[in-house]
Amino acid sequence: MTKTILISAPYFLPFVDKFKPVFDHYGLEMLIPEVHERLEAEDILKYAGKFDGTICGDDRYDARTIMACLPRLKVISKWGTGIDSIDKVGAEHMGVEVRNTPNAFTLPVADSVLGYILAFARRQPWMDKQMKQGIWDKIPGRSLSECTLGVVGVGNCGKGVLRRAQAFGMKLLGNDIVPIAPDFILENGVEMTSLQDLLERSDFVSLNTSLNPTSRHLINPETLAWMKPTAVLINTSRGPVVDEPALINALQSGQIAGAALDVFEHEPLPKDSPLLAMDNVMLAPHNANSSPSAWERVHWSTLRNLLESLDLDTADLESFM
Repeated sequence: MTKTILISAPYFLPFVDKFKPVFDHYGLEMLIPEVHERLEAEDILKYAGKFDGTICGDDRYDARTIMACLPRLKVISKWGTGIDSIDKVGAEHMGVEVRNTPNAFTLPVADSVLGYILAFARRQPWMDKQMKQGIWDKIPGRSLSECTLGVVGVGNCGKGVLRRAQAFGMKLLGNDIVPIAPDFILENGVEMTSLQDLLERSDFVSLNTSLNPTSRHLINPETLAWMKPTAVLINTSRGPVVDEPALINALQSGQIAGAALDVFEHEPLPKDSPLLAMDNVMLAPHNANSSPSAWERVHWSTLRNLLESLDLDTADLESFM
């Protein structure tokens, strides 16, 4: 029987024509739903029993949804790294393989974090806005060499941020729940410390942790209270790492100075979110991974993961690349 693949990854969908020869070569049919950011569980259930594998984004594959897709569903191939929207343990218990692409977006995400740090330190967006309003006002800035950066989650992206920040002469602090290689710590001059100490001392806090039970709402009223009133919080990891209402309160009250957010608890960000009206916040639509070369690598890696899990020979794949 011909195998059918549900393609719902928003970054992959614009390129399906490019990859159609690959699907044709392997005798795979493409099932393409209408996608706005992601498929919710109810959206996936409409296709239950109709597909053997999927190339997905942040689609909501909970245990109930996966079970409904059996026995046809064999593989969930995630476009990207984070799989917090997928019940991986439940899937594998039911015989469904879950694959992803680790270390996919380290470079663009780390670049994004440094871009936010520079913007807040040098105040360029704010000076630009005032100049265009006819206001000549020299807003004070800081050199990064005068600032301390704390990185929560020293994995691939966290390491990328720290390496870049070291080149600017920043004081570097790190926090993680797993041991970090001593050579990385020594070579980059990173001081590993507790979360409380990191938040109390940092001028900029970059969240680069995965979303898991230990990191959900890691930034909350208690931890926000540890931060300096002049500090800026940067989140390019996952929205639920931050208790969003608590962050909004901290920004409105002046408990912290600012925030740069690429991810949110609810995406797209609701149009009535107070964050949209805050001048001390920089926002982006979950786009820190933006990089044509990184996307291209992930396209092929995700496709290879799919084919391997369907027990298809990937030897011919190179001829299409």
